[in-house]
Amino acid sequence: MFIKDEVQNEIIIQKSRFITYLKPLNSIDEYREELKNLKKKHYDATHVCSAFIYDDNQKSSDDGEPSGTAGIPILNVLSKNEMNHIAAYVVRYFGGIKLGAGGLIRAYSSSVSEALKLAIKYIEVVYPSFYLSLSYDMANKIEYYLSSNTIDLKKEYTETVNYTFALDDINKLDKILEFTKGISPISIGDIKVKKIVD
Repeated sequence: MFIKDEVQNEIIIQKSRFITYLKPLNSIDEYREELKNLKKKHYDATHVCSAFIYDDNQKSSDDGEPSGTAGIPILNVLSKNEMNHIAAYVVRYFGGIKLGAGGLIRAYSSSVSEALKLAIKYIEVVYPSFYLSLSYDMANKIEYYLSSNTIDLKKEYTETVNYTFALDDINKLDKILEFTKGISPISIGDIKVKKIVD
């Protein structure tokens, strides 16, 4: 699962501020670059802990918190939610009350969990894709069906009407063949489509 946009959220636990940034990742270098930027931006913060998952690569950092109390809990939340291509950074401003190891683990986990609730999440689904060229007459008859029953529909008007689209159910091809009186769409491979998850 992926996040669509960057998310920022803040929670306060025992007077400590935990500011979480979730970012979609296009590369591992982006993770490092953003970590540098956040450390500059929050130069006065006590810690900037982080974790990322990018395909089979993952890493976490406690940034001075007791070992295993920040980076691993952040990573665990991302992993349990089956996230990918994501970086999470939690900036902590110490509020004067020590939380202990268990308290820190809960605080960093909660901080990332709360931020994830705000994120628009999606999965990538692979659908078969097709090309179909029709006369204007025939296009008028099938237009409504295609706009209601296909994914990622694109139209181009030349001497004919040219459609490209994907199908989430291959059985819909039968209905298309009915409309086109047997003119068969040409398979043009697969496309990945982002499907928003509730």
